[in-house]
Amino acid sequence: MASIRDLKKDINFVLGDIIEAVYIVDAANNKSDSKEGAKIIDNAIETFDELIVKVNNKKVDNRKAHLNAVRQELEKKATDLVDQLNKLQ
Repeated sequence: MASIRDLKKDINFVLGDIIEAVYIVDAANNKSDSKEGAKIIDNAIETFDELIVKVNNKKVDNRKAHLNAVRQELEKKATDLVDQLNKLQ
């Protein structure tokens, strides 16, 4: 079960760091409430909710493969969010 706990921590830390980076970029650009930044934050929160629901789903045939797929989805979505963040600068 440690891998499930680690996956949940990874989801939390990765998406939390992206949200924090949005605030830092907005502060550096003197934009307190940019619409683009708010969209990235909303997408990060939505992604967090989706991934946690998938991790907590215990009614799958192959749990290990399912969790590996969730980890890969986290990597893909985090990369997409970071790309959006880089465009924000």
